[in-house]
Amino acid sequence: MIDVPTVTHRRCDGIPRREYLRIGTLGLLGLNLPQLLRAREAAPAKNVSCILLWLSGGISQLDSFDPKPNAPREIRGDFGTIPTTTPGIHFVEHLPKLARMTSKFSLVRSMTHNQGTHGLADQLVTSGYAPTPSGVGVRYPSQGSVVSWAVGYQNGVPPYVYVGDVTGPDEFRKRDALNAGVLGAQHNPLQLGDQANKPEFKVQGVSPPKGVDLARLNSRREMLTMLDRWQRDTDTRLASLESVDTYYQKAYSLVTSPLAKRAFDLDEESPQLRDAYGRTMYGQSCLLARRLVEAGVRYVTVGMPGWDTHVDNFNDLKDKLLPVLDTTYSALLQDLENRGMLDSTLVICMGEFGRTPKINAEAGRDHWPATQVFAMGGGGIKTGVIVGETSDRSEYPTERPVSVQDFGATVYHALGIPTNLEYLSSENRPIAVLQSGEPISELIA
Repeated sequence: MIDVPTVTHRRCDGIPRREYLRIGTLGLLGLNLPQLLRAREAAPAKNVSCILLWLSGGISQLDSFDPKPNAPREIRGDFGTIPTTTPGIHFVEHLPKLARMTSKFSLVRSMTHNQGTHGLADQLVTSGYAPTPSGVGVRYPSQGSVVSWAVGYQNGVPPYVYVGDVTGPDEFRKRDALNAGVLGAQHNPLQLGDQANKPEFKVQGVSPPKGVDLARLNSRREMLTMLDRWQRDTDTRLASLESVDTYYQKAYSLVTSPLAKRAFDLDEESPQLRDAYGRTMYGQSCLLARRLVEAGVRYVTVGMPGWDTHVDNFNDLKDKLLPVLDTTYSALLQDLENRGMLDSTLVICMGEFGRTPKINAEAGRDHWPATQVFAMGGGGIKTGVIVGETSDRSEYPTERPVSVQDFGATVYHALGIPTNLEYLSSENRPIAVLQSGEPISELIA
């Protein structure tokens, strides 16, 4: 351990005592010097951000982007299909706006994996590593956390943000898979909640907490300056260590950065644009995600709950889920294109797995990781492309199976992050961002 002297004062018994800030041997708050050096050296050459539309619970491939209209009723379900602007490709009838916009994204219909349990599937899809039970083995970081680690803060805004429910026990489990794991809590997402559609919406931490004014914050900043001065005078010469408190950096940046404050102010958008996204929690959350990316956030996950449709699948999809997704996702793509941001913003739409081909006794579909569909566009990814096919009943891929690792490699390729970049486990064991997988060649421009 390194003891950093901060101030000397007398105790009540009159004996002088020097206070110390205790810092870990190689780093602080879980971030060691080799990690930081690797991250700085590997800062992405591409200035590409990512918005992940996370359909929490797992969207049914048959009732969205990969319908099977010729299958028996107990497989195909209640929905009809409509043609898209891509010849020969049909979506279900409740996605009309997206059906007219297939030139702006591509589909992978043949992703497959073996994790059919929430939480474990979340971990696998978001990290590219086989999941481990809580408290056992290495907890691998999510893509957003890897981006945070590799890029760091820029322009006073956090690199990784999660917009969505942060209160329910189920969401805590799902959110855990979106966190930083072994990289340390400083690379967890800034969590903004799911109240963006409410008039009184306010992001916690953007304004100083009650009783803490800027003078007090600045006094803490002066303490950090003193520590920096101590650092320069020590034999350790940790020249690349730019901050001694990433938690403080996050809070200070959000309180003082005009750019960060403006990013959260949806009232700056026109009523017409807010209407285009839909005056729903998810619609306004995705509009907020666009503003965050515009302000410099590099990875935004927008969580939409409700897709775990074991019961009453078709009514929930028809009345609650698909219309919101259709309106919001299409508006986001169009808005990004209108602003000249689509080429620099990778947009992904997916959940943790697909749903069973056969409808269950409660008119629902259960977990089915063997076939999963996801959409991806922007960020230099080829659009209008359909990758892979599944069997007539969507039981398994019949053409071009894609692994979770291939998906991850494609994302990192678009973001300019080498998959052989290594971070260290708590035992100082080097771990690659991904150990396997190749970018999906059909999507690479």
